[in-house]
Parts: sequence; structure tokens; C-alpha cells
Amino acid sequence: MSTPPDLLYSEEEEALRAAVRDLLTDHCDAPGVIARTESDTPHDLSLWKALAESMGLAGLLVPEALGGQGATHREAAVVLEELGRAVAPVPYLTSAVVATEALLACGADDLLAELASGRTIGALAVALHVAPGGAYRTVRHEDGVLHGRLTGIADALAADVLLVPAEDGGLYAVGADAVTLTPQVSLDLTRPLATLTLDGAPARRLGAAEPAVRRALRAGAGLLAAEQLGVADWTLTETVRYLKERKQFNRPVGGFQALKHRLAQLWLEVVNLRAAARNAADALARDEDADVAVAVAQAYAASVAVHAAEEAVQLHGGLGMTWEHPAHLYLKRAKADSIAYGTAGAHRAELADLIDLPAP
Repeated sequence: MSTPPDLLYSEEEEALRAAVRDLLTDHCDAPGVIARTESDTPHDLSLWKALAESMGLAGLLVPEALGGQGATHREAAVVLEELGRAVAPVPYLTSAVVATEALLACGADDLLAELASGRTIGALAVALHVAPGGAYRTVRHEDGVLHGRLTGIADALAADVLLVPAEDGGLYAVGADAVTLTPQVSLDLTRPLATLTLDGAPARRLGAAEPAVRRALRAGAGLLAAEQLGVADWTLTETVRYLKERKQFNRPVGGFQALKHRLAQLWLEVVNLRAAARNAADALARDEDADVAVAVAQAYAASVAVHAAEEAVQLHGGLGMTWEHPAHLYLKRAKADSIAYGTAGAHRAELADLIDLPAP
């Protein structure tokens, strides 16, 4: 009999949240993020260094014997909530979660130690839109080198090592300096995509690709819900704050009944998303009914995050439509996240299969 999930935050998790939020408050302000999206260096590597090296957060999922923290997906989810609240342009989800999970599946201890230190950034060379268990593109392996082209690889531009699946069923580690990376046009400029071209790139086989990719994408999808929760929570909180200050007819706009109803409905959606995201993180941490919990979270998370961001833009009026206000960052992140690691529809279909629920 399975144990019931514990969706409450522990004291340690709340302390972790406070520490991460304080760091982001000091080093990840909205004008700085917007400025980075207009530059050739969208990733904030100084912030990554503070998170990964100074706070040791890159190694949360890595065992202590390999230099990590030996924590669980619950703690990683708390970090991602805060990163989502700040729309932080750091490769945490792609390196400290997805690439790390792939390496854990392969038992690549040396690379795990490097990623845990934060001095090495990893990226799984599978397109961001691929769902757990979904089909992904591979490259050709021949005489110890790789040939091929992969598109839609998130945070590849910041990576030092790329984990590349090949046609022979293996997962290979390739140095970023051995490949050609071409930036792609991306809706979410805080999580840029790139095309990866391998033309005789030296590669080291790590293990079987299929189980490693499936495990990595499942963790990515499950903890993406925590990031989406952070996006939704920030946009709701900021919208409520603005409507309390903004006045029309000498009254706070937030006092109008129609807006109260919209915000109340959105609050209920965010509360439900918090429960689904926490359940997914807890299930991943216990490795118990994780497939179902992840599918449930991702079937629900996208619509809530997008709705919250859309309401923030609209209810901020003309201000919300300006480039200087960060609302557009949250809307773009929410929209991009809605297809990351599988669409809500794909996760609903997966959930139906998992619980043997036939289509009507």
C-alpha cells in the first residue's frame, strides 16, 4: 500500500526558498533580465555561479559521495519555483535536473561530479518539446565520432557538455567545443534554443539512451510544473498588488467586483496547481506513482500559468503591454513552457493510458 503524499513544505524547504529568493532579489531584477534578452548573452552565468557554486544547488540531485547534496526532487522543485518567479535566465532545469537525471541513469559518476560542482553545465540533446516516452531524433555514430543535426535544444548555448542520443541506442557525451551551435528564434528569450550540428564530433558512450532519456524527461516534466507554479504565483501576486494601487474614479481598481471574481478564480487555479506540482515532486522523490503524478501536473499546469500571465498583461492595462514591464517575460515563459516536455494534450493521453481510461 502506497503512503500518502506530503504536500506541505518542510522547514528546510522554506529556508531554502528564502535563501534562493534573497539571492534572486539581489541579483536577478527585471530590468537586468530584459536587457539580457536584447543581448548576445541571454544566460546570466554570474547568477548561475552564485546558485550552483556558492549555494551548491547544481548538485541537489547528486549523491553526496559524488560531491552533491544528496537531496530530492522536492528541494529541486522549491528552487525551480523561485527561478520561475524571477524568470531567471539560468540553465537550472536543463542542467541540474534533466542532464543530471540522464547521467544518474547511466552511472556516469565523473560527469555527475562535474555538474554537481556547478563549474560544468550539461544539456540533453533532445528537443525541448519532446514528452517523456516520446520519439526523439538521433544522430549517426561511426568510428567513435558522431554525425548529424538536432534542433530545438534548450540552453545548449550555455552548455559545456552535451548528452547526445545516437542511432545505435547509446547516449554519448560530447564537448561543446566539438560541435557547431546555431541560435534559433525562440519565443522565450530567457531559455534560448539552438541547433546542434555534429560533423565528426568525438564522443564517449555513457550508456543506453532510451532509459536515460525517459528518466530525464520525466523529471524535467515533473519539475517544470514547479517552475510554472512560480510563474503563475508571481503574476497573480503582482497583479493583485497593482490593482490595489491603481485607481479609477478615485477608487482602487481592485475593488471592482468583476475584477475580484477574476482574481478569485485565478487564485483557485494557482492553489490547485501548487497541489499538483508538489505531488509530482514528492512522487519523483519517492519514485512512487511518479508517471501518473507527472502526467496529472503537466495536464493542468500549462493552462494555469498561461492564464495567470495573460491576466497580468491585461489587468495591468497599457503598462502591461510595454517592453519595460516584465509581464511579457512571464507570458513568453508560460507559453513556451506549455509545450516543453510535452503538451497538456500529450500528458492527458499518457494519463489515460496509465490509468486505463478509454476514450469516449
